[in-house]
Amino acid sequence: MDRCERILGGLFGVACGDALGGTLEFMSSEEIEREYGYLKDIVGGGCWNLMPGEVTDDTMMTIAVAEGILENPDNPVENIGKQFIKWYDSKPKDIGNIIRIALSEYKRSNDWMKASYYAHQATGGMSAGNGSLMRCLPVALYYNDADKILEITASQSMLTHYDQKAVDACKFYNMLAYRYLNDKLKIPTIEECIEKYPDYKQVFRLTIKNLKPSGYVIDTLVCALWCFINTSTFEDAVCEAANLGGDADTIAAITGGIAGVYYGYDAIPDRWKEKILVKEQLTSIAKRIIKNNCKV
Repeated sequence: MDRCERILGGLFGVACGDALGGTLEFMSSEEIEREYGYLKDIVGGGCWNLMPGEVTDDTMMTIAVAEGILENPDNPVENIGKQFIKWYDSKPKDIGNIIRIALSEYKRSNDWMKASYYAHQATGGMSAGNGSLMRCLPVALYYNDADKILEITASQSMLTHYDQKAVDACKFYNMLAYRYLNDKLKIPTIEECIEKYPDYKQVFRLTIKNLKPSGYVIDTLVCALWCFINTSTFEDAVCEAANLGGDADTIAAITGGIAGVYYGYDAIPDRWKEKILVKEQLTSIAKRIIKNNCKV
């Protein structure tokens, strides 16, 4: 498959998962079943009263990471941070607690490390949320060198999430994406990469009833991996993720990102892609990544 289709698939995969899951955020699987049965269409609504195709912080922070990289590929972290603040100043309707605390503190201190540590302390040392994982994919989409991907992936996580568990989740996820961009096989790639991240080995032993769709980064990535492993299409993976409920927008966005890279843009349902309100922005980012990095 063409690498450029995988890049576009990753970006739209995040957005489609986000827009689908946003309707179901904070609902239990039982509540979802009563109200929607099994949601397969992007309909908006939910706790954020979304318009159909409207995305949340997952996609908008993914866009921020991508724009920061495109502004300064050699040393993008400060630019990524500036994009975060620009987004924060737009007063988004959905912003995670750890990120809200970190960005607010950065505006006071003008020091990212202080901001990240402050958020860690303010949450009682519980900064292993999924907020840096949900946005990290553009690092893998842009860079071709694995060491560079790992370095910047960790740095973008540490802007807001002090806990090493958040960093490790981002690194694991982006190593999978990097390998899928280079046409590696689905399950063997996970089996190989997971050796460095033993917290996730449980995913092969779980049933859907064992999944915990919480905002804790390990729970989130286990859910996303399980949905990706136990389905064979993009749509099925993302629907399974969204319909878990809980932190549904983020779990589905993360699932959509990795599934989009693996299956490609054409595998994403047209009825979803056409609804995404930021689709022009995503297409522009993909074209600039391709132009600057793929040399095509």
